[in-house]
Amino acid sequence: MSTTITAASLQALAATLDNAAKDRIEIDPLTPQHAFNLDQAYQIQRASIAQRHRRGEQPIGIKLGFTSRAKMVQMGVDSLIWGLLTDAMLRDDGGTVDLADFIHPRVEPEVCFLTSRVIDRPLTMLEAVGYLAAAAPAMEIIDSRYRNFKFTLEDVVADNCSSAALVVGAFSDNLRELVNCGVAMRFNGHAVQLGSTGAILGNPLRSVVQASQLLSKAEMSLPAGSLIMAGAATAAEALTPGLHVATEIGGLGQVEFFTAAGEPQ
Repeated sequence: MSTTITAASLQALAATLDNAAKDRIEIDPLTPQHAFNLDQAYQIQRASIAQRHRRGEQPIGIKLGFTSRAKMVQMGVDSLIWGLLTDAMLRDDGGTVDLADFIHPRVEPEVCFLTSRVIDRPLTMLEAVGYLAAAAPAMEIIDSRYRNFKFTLEDVVADNCSSAALVVGAFSDNLRELVNCGVAMRFNGHAVQLGSTGAILGNPLRSVVQASQLLSKAEMSLPAGSLIMAGAATAAEALTPGLHVATEIGGLGQVEFFTAAGEPQ
């Protein structure tokens, strides 16, 4: 793939994605018309999120994707992909989520970590716990800005890895017993996804290690008090109006929200 795309073009693509997210308008994938590589996709992502920061949104952490080894192999990558979180993405545990805020939202259960120290270098598994304050059950609402949720690897990275919103439950200091906790996501009391935290790289703490390596490669650091969404423990489910959505993770507890009557755009 040609990599001759200009800096001005990267900024224009970032604006396209930012407008699509802000105005909840789905667009066609970018890569068929604009040849950019993975590094440039991250440049587009950061430029797009920078526009949100200029509107007053504050950075609160990062999210990880492709935490399944099988998915990495399928997409031909040897590392996770990652996106950036802002305070405008947070929704209240037990609150109501208006689907009119999204295009075609889906939800997936995750583990969320809270950092206790700045992460400014690659960490080992032995070190990871020492950089964390707590963990919580969480759910991420993903909402690709691309039509029909169809995209290339570069497209999804540029689109902030489809991140749209997150709901985080109560934090606990249970950090060392997360290897194989049961995960159940329910819609109106009926199980729609069952799984294990072991689906997150075999141990969600590995996501923290991967995050530290990705941050270091990007010459970025993550402040103390930041969130790390460790990646999905199961497949995602499409959201519809009138749902009570709850996820329970053994040893961590439950997180929940309701969907309002508004339809996605």
